[in-house]
Amino acid sequence: MCAVANLKNRLGVSMSAVIKTPEEIEKMRIAGRLAAEVLEMIGPYVKPGVTTDELNTICHDYIVNEQKAVPAPLNYHGFPKSICTSVNHVICHGIPNDKPLKAGDIINIDVTVIKDGYHGDTSKMFYVGEPSIQGKRLSEITQESLYLAIKMVKPGVRLGDIGAAIQKYAEGFKYSIVREYCGHGIGKEFHEEPQVMHYGKSGTGEALQAGMCLTIEPMVNAGKRQCKLLKDDWTVVTKDRSLSAQWEHTLLVTDNGVEILTLRSDETIERVIEH
Repeated sequence: MCAVANLKNRLGVSMSAVIKTPEEIEKMRIAGRLAAEVLEMIGPYVKPGVTTDELNTICHDYIVNEQKAVPAPLNYHGFPKSICTSVNHVICHGIPNDKPLKAGDIINIDVTVIKDGYHGDTSKMFYVGEPSIQGKRLSEITQESLYLAIKMVKPGVRLGDIGAAIQKYAEGFKYSIVREYCGHGIGKEFHEEPQVMHYGKSGTGEALQAGMCLTIEPMVNAGKRQCKLLKDDWTVVTKDRSLSAQWEHTLLVTDNGVEILTLRSDETIERVIEH
């Protein structure tokens, strides 16, 4: 679940990140693995005719009964469900409902699991049946922008470097980056410092340090970047109703690179990347 970008961070004001202890890092690994397993589990259920509320129930029961964990979104500042389901032109924070998915839809499922007090946060795009060429391409480019950013992560790299790289890559395909919502530090708290923008200027922003845990979760629109918050105060949609895609991982900054704490078995990127 992405954070709302605030003005201080957009202006480049440095905020202090929480450096995790070895014991905390091990708890983050466990929470991250559980979050990844939820996305692996739910895949076969994403098909035409299923409702996002049914997907929510399946994920909730799996997290609570099988993993003996807690779905972090449920009742978070009043959010009514256990996962976020963002379909087609929904950018983020879509609330599961009783509308059936149809063939050709693209959907982001965003899962955050709390285990032993620590959070694992991740999201993935799914295709409902056969996606449109546009939907598939947008999803692929968004995932590629995430992987590009992850491979940059190491101590000393600045958040502006990461944002600039994502922005340059996505805009190179005539797509646009959502600026009102962002990645974030994560640990005992769902949303910690620093905020992680997916656009920016190289050489600016806080420098990464070993022991930081953070999410990178680019939201990329096929049309213009402007978004609109619906009356439910959660669902964010593209203002021009163009398609939107998002992928997210929770990461640990290591002494010489990065560890992807929410890596799934279907991914080809390495779990540990060293520089």
